[in-house]
Amino acid sequence: MARITVEDCIDKFDSRFELVLVASNRARKLHSGEEPTVEKNNDKNSVIALREIAEETISADEFKQSLVEEYQSVSPIDEEELALEFDNENCAEENSAADEFTGDPVESKSTEELVDIKETITETNNNEESNPVSETQTDQSS
Repeated sequence: MARITVEDCIDKFDSRFELVLVASNRARKLHSGEEPTVEKNNDKNSVIALREIAEETISADEFKQSLVEEYQSVSPIDEEELALEFDNENCAEENSAADEFTGDPVESKSTEELVDIKETITETNNNEESNPVSETQTDQSS
């Protein structure tokens, strides 16, 4: 193949965008030292990547999977591994830590005390609403 074009490769992928993503990723890998699957022929990495795609030396699915794995920041975890992280020992440690906490202010108050606090807050709010102080009144009194 003397000259490679996007039209030679577009039939391997669903869209031009996907082709460009895969080809640019492969060109970067070639630049970083991976061995090409076709002859170099003194071509640039982008041309080599397109030639690999056109000649299907690496399947389109392998290109896509490689791209996904490279940009994937979280590895998939099996449900079994996840279940092992939250075994009975971890749950027991969390429950014992929660039992040690006794400083809850609401639980230490009786119902009557809570009602008194609520009434005090309500009265304070009502007094503030009935006696609003505007900026003009404070300026005049100064």
